[in-house]
Amino acid sequence: MSSFFFFFFLISCLFIFVCRTLARQGACVSRPQYTVLFRHAAPMGTTAKEEMNKFWAKNAKLNRPMSPHLTIYKWSVPMMMSITHRGTGVGLSGAISAFALAALVLPGNYPYYLDLIHSLYIGPYLIGLAKFGIAFPVSYHTYNGIRHLWWDIGKGFKIPEVYRTGYTVIALSVITSIAVAFL
Repeated sequence: MSSFFFFFFLISCLFIFVCRTLARQGACVSRPQYTVLFRHAAPMGTTAKEEMNKFWAKNAKLNRPMSPHLTIYKWSVPMMMSITHRGTGVGLSGAISAFALAALVLPGNYPYYLDLIHSLYIGPYLIGLAKFGIAFPVSYHTYNGIRHLWWDIGKGFKIPEVYRTGYTVIALSVITSIAVAFL
């Protein structure tokens, strides 16, 4: 049985070696010229500053416009929703990671910290606001993720549909977050 695994290991290593070699060489059936892939590579003797100066000189010579800054764009609902979706994704993953790390590192257990929060008597309004603050990113990211899955199958790309689904996601997120906050 061990000879089978050794043989399988050798075949796997050979397969990986061949795949990497072909990928590094840029093997292509339609273009056997490998130098095409290296046409735009910077020579090794130049520094990054020299390459940057050549880039800007070429753009100035060709009269290419400078990339616009964010301040000239008109903010729209889809733009803000995209930024918020990314922010809630990063925020949720960071919060879950921080909570998990705190659960591993801090002394005591969950009932201890729950009693600590109850002893503070923060008040029902502040607790409701905290519940809403936790529930909104979760519900928004979930609903907007479903919207993105809908886009992944090729539906809902017309501008009126993008705005309609955007407002629907916002409304459902607020309604869901309020309902969770009242639990």
